[in-house]
Amino acid sequence: MPTQTLPAPSAAVPAARALRAGFLTVKDAAEYLGLSPHTLYVWRHRRQGPPSFRMGPRGRVMYRREALDAWIREQEQADSRSNTTLSPLSAVPQHRSSRVPSA
Repeated sequence: MPTQTLPAPSAAVPAARALRAGFLTVKDAAEYLGLSPHTLYVWRHRRQGPPSFRMGPRGRVMYRREALDAWIREQEQADSRSNTTLSPLSAVPQHRSSRVPSA
């Protein structure tokens, strides 16, 4: 009978486990968003970007996957290119009054 080889443990296993659990580390959240971990750290320091929190006795910074998804949707809605109601091109043109103010 041929012997079966098991796949080598990799870093993807903990990431997949965290993804299933709904919690992501800074590294995993950055990968999920297509950003660098440094960007997330800077945003957190400036109180910008997606919501995060500290978890566990070591105080690891974590992100909820659903919070990241909600934050992405908020970014899409705040961008006039994605949200046509915010586009200045769809606004009704405003005309200035030709009336001269009285002195």
